[in-house]
Parts: sequence; structure tokens; C-alpha cells
Amino acid sequence: MKIHDFRDLNVWKEGRVLRRNVSSLTKRFPPAEKFRLSDQMLRASRSFTANIAEGFGRFHYQENIQFCRSARGSAIELLDHFTCALDEEYITEKEFLQFEQQIQKCVKILNGYISYLKKAKAAE
Repeated sequence: MKIHDFRDLNVWKEGRVLRRNVSSLTKRFPPAEKFRLSDQMLRASRSFTANIAEGFGRFHYQENIQFCRSARGSAIELLDHFTCALDEEYITEKEFLQFEQQIQKCVKILNGYISYLKKAKAAE
């Protein structure tokens, strides 16, 4: 499949699914968390896909790689927020494990994309 824009990237597509799942989940958090944990989780999940999109729009491979690294940081931050949600008993252990798996899948695909970008940079 030809990549025309960031929406064609598998990593962005997986991140989009994660982002939607986070959005659905946080809607059931207590109202007191609306501007705290819920907001942080939404921001981290949105940052993941936004950084991938912004990196794709950059002219140089190295810039794209740097935005992908920021996206990876957002994914790991999101995992920490899920740990908080588990500790506060807003989610079950089963839900935590499902989201952890989803985040790890996104990071694995992202790492593959970063490797591809590094090889493309070296080939220039």
C-alpha cells in the first residue's frame, strides 16, 4: 500500500484506535477526575497520534524520528496514567492488561517505523 499521508501509517491507525478507547473509558471516571487523570490520559493519547502526524509532515527524516520519539514518550506516559487508574480502582486489572497490551502494540509498531526512518535516512 502506498503511503500518501500520515493516516495511511499503521502506527497512526493503531494509535487512533487507542485514542478512541481511552476517550470511551475516561467518560466513566468520576467527575472529580475530569480535569485531572481523565484530561491527562486524553492528552497523552492525542499526543501520540498528533506527534506521528506532525513528524510525517516534516521535511527531514531526523525531524520525523524525533517526533516519533515524542510519540513513544506519550505512550509510556499513558501507561503510567493507566497504572494510576488501576491504583484508584477506576479500572479493573483485566482492563489495565488490555490497555497495556494495546499500548505495547502501538510502541512496537512505532519502533518499527522509527527503524524504517533511520534506514531511509542512512540511504540518503
